[in-house]
Amino acid sequence: MPYLDESWLDDARHLERCDSRDSLRALATAGAQVREAMTLAREAGVERTADGERPRAVLVGALGGSAVVADVLETFAQPGAPVPVITRRDVPLPGWVGPLDLVVAVSLSGRAAGPLALASEAARRGASLLTVGAADSPLADVCARARGTHIPVGRGRTSSRTAMWSLLTPVLMAAGHLGLIDVTDSHLEQAITHLDREAEVCRPSSEHFVNPAKLAALQLAGTVPMALADGPVAAVAARRAASMFARTARVPMTWGELPDAAASVVATLDGPFTAGGGSGAASAPDDIFADPFLDAPRQPGLGLLSLHSDPEGAVSDLAGVAAGVQDSAFAAGATVVEVHPGDGPPIARLAELVQRVDFTATYLALGQGLDPNVSRHVTQLRDHLGDRRA
Repeated sequence: MPYLDESWLDDARHLERCDSRDSLRALATAGAQVREAMTLAREAGVERTADGERPRAVLVGALGGSAVVADVLETFAQPGAPVPVITRRDVPLPGWVGPLDLVVAVSLSGRAAGPLALASEAARRGASLLTVGAADSPLADVCARARGTHIPVGRGRTSSRTAMWSLLTPVLMAAGHLGLIDVTDSHLEQAITHLDREAEVCRPSSEHFVNPAKLAALQLAGTVPMALADGPVAAVAARRAASMFARTARVPMTWGELPDAAASVVATLDGPFTAGGGSGAASAPDDIFADPFLDAPRQPGLGLLSLHSDPEGAVSDLAGVAAGVQDSAFAAGATVVEVHPGDGPPIARLAELVQRVDFTATYLALGQGLDPNVSRHVTQLRDHLGDRRA
């Protein structure tokens, strides 16, 4: 079972030594990323995307750490978008895509094979093109030849996991201008406020007992974690949590959204990772005198990261269901970590949830002595697959 040393979380030297690419600092720049991306998008003429005309359909090509862009756009478009918004990770481009449609391709490096191939094929068919990625890259070249709109990312963005807002902001602005989603510049300014505030409370110099991300990492360490969302906004953060915990903290996490996922989550409370140990009856508490070398290792418990779409105290259709699931989890002996965003438009609440998730996963890695940026197994996988990074 993984061990997290709380003293490491408060040791500035340890954090700096383990964090080879300064991911904590990169996460803290999320608000600045939005500001910079808004400026770059305006300079690139984001309002002229698709000649300012609403497309017949929108297809978003993104993968890896950039895939969250597609998740967010799809979620925000669902309630009332006048056209379908579809996600695609790789070729082939659907046969129906043509000159009346908009293809959005996102890749931090501008070299990810999937988005690049989708953009190339979209350009060949005469579809409108919006790309986000490195300024001097194959993706930018494809977009320029197709007379599309390419929006560069800022300098110093080394990982799509920590550059989410540099990639997402231009896409949200374009979709807002086209009337596909209700996200305005004012909404993005409020998201900046939430991101800056979260970066302040989760800063590395804040000790673990007052830092909510460090505290969440300590609580979820050594558990079998699950992320549960009570609505579409929180569901994006829950999916992000599953990705970040696996990729950054090396901890597999499942996720689900209420109400459909309620039964699956509650069913696990009868399983081997809760107090009942699969027997339906509460077991004895942990023996403080147990010898880890002579006795069997302690069974990991279930951890529930409960993410809420609305501020604490807000009344929603799923609030009662979420409360019931949490009560059942507590009764079964599971560790429950609850996260409520502050008040604001949906994009601002999402920003706060994602920022908390990202910091928690990063602190979980650092507290175990792991570099959140480098995995030798991922490096080996890239050697096998070639350069297909986001």
